[in-house]
Amino acid sequence: MSYGDPNNPYGAPQGQQPQQPGYGYPQDQGQAPGYGYPQAPPVSPYGGPAAPTTMPGSVGAARVMMWVIVGLQVVGVAIFAFAAAALNAAKDDESLRDNTAFQDLVGDSTGLIWGYVVFGLAWLVFAAVLATKFKNGGNGARITILVFAIITAVLGIYPFLIVGLVHTVLAILVAVFVGNAGGKAWFNRPRH
Repeated sequence: MSYGDPNNPYGAPQGQQPQQPGYGYPQDQGQAPGYGYPQAPPVSPYGGPAAPTTMPGSVGAARVMMWVIVGLQVVGVAIFAFAAAALNAAKDDESLRDNTAFQDLVGDSTGLIWGYVVFGLAWLVFAAVLATKFKNGGNGARITILVFAIITAVLGIYPFLIVGLVHTVLAILVAVFVGNAGGKAWFNRPRH
């Protein structure tokens, strides 16, 4: 028996026309012939959709924004430290020591400014630690980053309105990007 033999049970069916384009199921590029339905999304062994294996773009952007906040805090701490040191030096200056207007203006503000330096330095370290938690942190890190971003946004409005405007915008974006569904999926993914 040969392939062209009509009695060959393993040969091509006889009498059928090959299917013409436009008949039957529509076929998209990249799909196997005859399968017109898209493939189901992968399912994790824990049920539900599979966890992301790469960091979503919005979460990566939030991580970059956290590092920008760290950089801005370095600049802010340096400015406040320089201002406090300059005020301390001015208070010790002989020509300004007798000037009561200057003494009333400066008063105990150097202590307040040094307090801002210490607080800014602590907040800077906290921001840097949180920025490193984006890759391996769990849901607790996500919630901590959200709280940090919200408090940073509030602190950017008051007492540092003009200087803190960039902090406020970045912190709001970090909170939105970490709080959205992509951020939730990334921080809640199972780790081995």
